[in-house]
Amino acid sequence: MVNTPVRLAGFGLGLVAVFGAALGLGRAAGPDARPSPAAHGADQHGADQHGAEPAGSTKIPGGLQVAQDGYRLAPLTDALSSTGAQPFRFRIIGPAEETVTAFTTTHERELHLIVVRRDLTGYQHLHPQRAANGTWEVRLAVAAPGGYRVFADFQPAGRDEPLTLGVDVPAPGDYQPRQLPGPGFVSTVDGYTVTLDGDVTPGEESQLTATVSRDGAPVAGLEPYLGALGHLVALRDGDLAYLHVHPEAGKLAFTVEFPSPGTYRLFLEFKHGGTVRTAEFTLTTEHGEPGHTHG
Repeated sequence: MVNTPVRLAGFGLGLVAVFGAALGLGRAAGPDARPSPAAHGADQHGADQHGAEPAGSTKIPGGLQVAQDGYRLAPLTDALSSTGAQPFRFRIIGPAEETVTAFTTTHERELHLIVVRRDLTGYQHLHPQRAANGTWEVRLAVAAPGGYRVFADFQPAGRDEPLTLGVDVPAPGDYQPRQLPGPGFVSTVDGYTVTLDGDVTPGEESQLTATVSRDGAPVAGLEPYLGALGHLVALRDGDLAYLHVHPEAGKLAFTVEFPSPGTYRLFLEFKHGGTVRTAEFTLTTEHGEPGHTHG
């Protein structure tokens, strides 16, 4: 049974005080699904965890802005479909207002596309195809109507560090929001049980280790996925600040820095038997107080 003292305490005040500016930027740049004029943000910071850090200020997580450092995520599709797969198309616009056509491969792909509803349901990790003119396209269907956040995780050629840009795209229909599941460090998916263990302190690097079992026994032979044994994305409830981390070589051990107190939804992808599965967790952190999890 999970035992953790981390709780959602004073989250509203802490998040507003520490990240009010970042949330304001995300709302100003993100909700409009149409391409907008470039809005310069802060330098992206970190190779395995994608975030941004303005000079002399607090880190701003990735995904809160549609434009940063002259790069802009420009959707060419203005709505998603919940009734069947439809092409979703977009471009990355560069500092000179040109369509970017050259990218550095990161984790075996030129670009990773993350799609999730704003209530943190319906998570998808996709790999679009890029045409020679720089237009990206992927067939995409979402499970239910609502507002969705689309994240593009990429590294332009010639840039030392990756970027994560985000934009809101609606899926028309009758929106029925779901309540976020309570905190827990055990997740089941397709008969697999995935357990997280580690210490979590907001604002500091935290170590999380995942174990995968089935029928009460550890699963042997996890297969590489995107060049590693697992793939972890964490999204902060409320503004959907984006944290993208990868494990140590040959392990399901992650180093991640949760930027603020609050509630996060974690999506851990792993591959076994030729199939990629996603285990989902809810984690809460409290300002200045470490939490320990035991699976």
